[in-house]
Amino acid sequence: MLILLAFIIVFHITSAALLFISTIDNAWWVGDNFSTDVWRTCATNTSTCTAITDQFREYQSIQAVQATMILSTIFCCVAFLVFILQLFRLKQGERFVLTSVIQLLSCLCVMIAASIYTDRHEELHKSNEYSIEVSKGQYGYSFVLAWIAFAFTLISGVMYLVLRKRK
Repeated sequence: MLILLAFIIVFHITSAALLFISTIDNAWWVGDNFSTDVWRTCATNTSTCTAITDQFREYQSIQAVQATMILSTIFCCVAFLVFILQLFRLKQGERFVLTSVIQLLSCLCVMIAASIYTDRHEELHKSNEYSIEVSKGQYGYSFVLAWIAFAFTLISGVMYLVLRKRK
């Protein structure tokens, strides 16, 4: 049981780390001479970054991605704290339902963020407000990490739902 508990804790911390990296790092959309995410666009050859502000045509979509990624990260961290509290407070045989619900909310938020970005990426990168040409690019590793974090949070949410506290 101790090994299972250690695995669940490591899996949850990995999920949180993936969410932090995909939310913060500047690699949702990359090209030969630029990288962009939901916060800023950077030219790699000149090392200059421009914040994405409300002057951009699709700023509402970017804000939705920002908000849901932040919510997902917060929910994942709260779920971990609730799991630790429930570990010591639950009676034997009870399930970690509250932890599971919070982790599944995190899963839902990251899915919404990555889905919005997937659906709106063409409009997002055709904006004339960018200082460099960003339409010729591809998805970066932060975008891929967001989808991997979706899978990890889904799996851990289901694990908490199935998990019962044992001796």
